Amino acid sequence: KYEGNSMTTKSSTLTVGEFVELDAGEDVTSSLRYNKDIAPTSVSQRTWKTGHVAALWVGMAICVPTYTLGGVLTAYFGLSVSEALWAIFLANVIVLIPLVLNAHPGTKYGIPFPVVLRSSFGIIGSNVPCLIRALIACGWFGIQTMFGGLAIHLLFSAMSESWASLAGTGEVLGFFIFWVMNLWVVIKGSESIKLLETVAAPLLLIVGVGLIVWAYPQASITELLAQAPNRPEGASVWGYFFGGLTAMVGFWATLSLNIPDFSRFASSQKSQIKGQIIGLPVTMFLFAALGVILTAASPQLVGETVSDPISLIGKIDSPFWVAISMVMIIIATLSTNTAANIVSPTNDFQNIAPKSISHARGVIITGLFGMVLMSWELLKKLGLIVSDVSVESLYSNWLLGYSSLLGPIAGIMIVDYFLIRRQTLDLPALYKDNSTYPAWNMSGFVAFLVPVALTVVAVSTGALSWFYNYGWFTGSILGGLIYYAMNMDSKD
Repeated sequence: KYEGNSMTTKSSTLTVGEFVELDAGEDVTSSLRYNKDIAPTSVSQRTWKTGHVAALWVGMAICVPTYTLGGVLTAYFGLSVSEALWAIFLANVIVLIPLVLNAHPGTKYGIPFPVVLRSSFGIIGSNVPCLIRALIACGWFGIQTMFGGLAIHLLFSAMSESWASLAGTGEVLGFFIFWVMNLWVVIKGSESIKLLETVAAPLLLIVGVGLIVWAYPQASITELLAQAPNRPEGASVWGYFFGGLTAMVGFWATLSLNIPDFSRFASSQKSQIKGQIIGLPVTMFLFAALGVILTAASPQLVGETVSDPISLIGKIDSPFWVAISMVMIIIATLSTNTAANIVSPTNDFQNIAPKSISHARGVIITGLFGMVLMSWELLKKLGLIVSDVSVESLYSNWLLGYSSLLGPIAGIMIVDYFLIRRQTLDLPALYKDNSTYPAWNMSGFVAFLVPVALTVVAVSTGALSWFYNYGWFTGSILGGLIYYAMNMDSKD
């Protein structure tokens, strides 16, 4: 605030109901750790009600990777269709726990994920887990942009034979068109994302219903559920089930960390909790189930097995319906990509140097990283290189496995905020050097690196395979326990 012509030197906080608001003085605004984009939201900016939060999750959950999850679990994890669907539903109920808990400081203090991390990893040390999270998001951003580019290519191909003749070149052009669309939405700010998710959610539900109406006559649900699982006969289901369950928890392990990036705009704790409960588990279950049904029905629908909805719809012999469907797919992928894969790395990159990296620059850096990570696929589509690696195998393997390494960070965040800090943060100090919080919190790094080291040992030697197979659970529990043991004497 201003008094006369001079800004107040010392910052203070104001409690407004369940919220804490920062009255930033010169000690904070002049700090190298502060800019207006990662500053705490004011109470007037916290406008996302239950419906907005639920729409956010509907918009993020209805996407191509969700559609393929059932196939991933049946092909890679040896589950039957019914087992796969139960694993997906249960995993998303479980992941609600860290989502709701880690959203709490965002809603109460109005702070994004990187600033929350400053409490448990240190003012500067927070950059390490931030950049780990950002790299995963950039990978997902590239993958989703590839899917969105394919939808744009099929849309233009349905309207123009000359565009259709471009083949792979048209897909690359679609990638860059979609890339620009994503960056534009996020640069416009949180209100544009809220509007996109609110508009997209009902449209996406219409797409799902339409696909069911189209496919249902060609798919026998009874036969589908009766298919034998892809595992050794007589083998116990539980090892396969919990392996698949862990992978599915890993699917949203990323958002379970950076959910404060969105909950900082929630109108209340009740809104963020109810919105997440309403929006996530059922949407994920139903759209994954739709993917299983449509993939099983695809031989009757188009004459071959097709595992992704964009390619399946592209084979419909009706340019009009292809065009309409592709518009819906573009909206679906845009709503997922902007919220899930750009917002977090944008904030994460800003956290490195807030005075130098603005919101817009963070968005552009995210876009460039996503482009580079997909460069091999773009070059392959242009016919310049040959590669056997598919986009589907990329997100089915290393991205999901890598996400499981984020478990320790989730456990550390929850223990720090609820058990060590007792839901009380020194808000001005989170934006300053040499204050309440150290530059590097070594206990956070020990609690993170021990589970990661055990995971690396398990992967490289085969020993402790159970620790890797259930990596998100083992990592989050062990990381949280180590952090608590190292900080129990300093509880607030």
